[in-house]
Amino acid sequence: MGSLSLDIENMNVTNEHKDKLEKSEETTSRFKQFKRRISIKGIKRSLSRESSSPTSPPPSLEENGNVDICATQGRLESYKKICRLGEGSYATVYKAHSITNTNQIVALKEIHLQEEEGAPFTAIREASLLKKLKHANIVRLHDIIHTKKSLTFVFEYVNTDLNTHLENQGGSLHPSNVCLFLFQLLRGLDFCHRQLILHRDLKPQNILISENGELKLADFGLARAKSIPSKTYSHEVVTLWYRPPDVLLGSKDYSIQLDMWGVGCIFVEMITGQALFPGMKDFKDQLERIFKTLGTPTEQSWPGVSSLRYYKEACVKSYRQKSLRTSIPKLCKIPWAAELAEQLLQMDPKRRIDTKVSMLHQYFSSLPPSVHSLPHTSSIYNIPSLVYRPEPSNNN
Repeated sequence: MGSLSLDIENMNVTNEHKDKLEKSEETTSRFKQFKRRISIKGIKRSLSRESSSPTSPPPSLEENGNVDICATQGRLESYKKICRLGEGSYATVYKAHSITNTNQIVALKEIHLQEEEGAPFTAIREASLLKKLKHANIVRLHDIIHTKKSLTFVFEYVNTDLNTHLENQGGSLHPSNVCLFLFQLLRGLDFCHRQLILHRDLKPQNILISENGELKLADFGLARAKSIPSKTYSHEVVTLWYRPPDVLLGSKDYSIQLDMWGVGCIFVEMITGQALFPGMKDFKDQLERIFKTLGTPTEQSWPGVSSLRYYKEACVKSYRQKSLRTSIPKLCKIPWAAELAEQLLQMDPKRRIDTKVSMLHQYFSSLPPSVHSLPHTSSIYNIPSLVYRPEPSNNN
């Protein structure tokens, strides 16, 4: 009988413990949802304050002739969808126009919410970062619309991305346009890095190109705002083709050099019309493509490389060291292009140049000095001597 009583008491204790765990899990889940709602509301209030602040100028004509919509609309009914532009892992993007101003074309990034999960942290992170990144070469977040079923970001509309633009040309771009695009890319990224923000997902699909040659960084879902450098980031960042060898080898100790490798890959791709390192399988295949082009790293060429997690597993074959210009001779046809590309695509991250040094490189010597002193929100095309010349589409 005593044993039975003890068993019953133990069962009661177990059930009580189980109930407490379930309540704790439910509280944690609700707290996470609460935090996400608070984050979204905070971002919306901040956007609203910026648009309605007495010290802020009233809505005015932007450089493209459109009226800037303020962030106080906050209703899906304020916009009418025109067509679907694309669909990603957690969001669908639509082209739309503002009903209150039919001349304002926007892009709606619609994120479908699950009641249990709330808004994805990647979405909240993107919104919170874009809120403070006001720059001519970074896509602008106009508004946030939060309903029970969806979270919608209202962005400025830009008609294409660099990947599609390259496909339409059927190959490489004109050298003068490559120069203009690359400088704008570095300019936008430099602003991010000055705010201690890493993009972490640079690739042609996340770089928008307007009809008049304006380039804008987009898709900050993987971006991070942290002290630079940091040793706590995940190595599972950046699409494989644009991921640097240090991250592929398992390093989590990275900083702005992560983005600079992506810039180098995109630079070469604009010149050649082909992805520089198009891996087809996994990280080992990706590393082999890099090593075939630049050589297998050693302790002599890259001190500390042998201590990286996947070095022994990935660095099985030994390819001789060689320069990028040897592998990509087309770079040598454009003055200083090979030198800049090689400095961006250093396998040792400590040897990669940053945005500031890149923008002052001899490769950009054809640009006027005033391009370095423009206000953050001003386009480089405000300088009369800088003219974008659209290239004939290969589809025509």
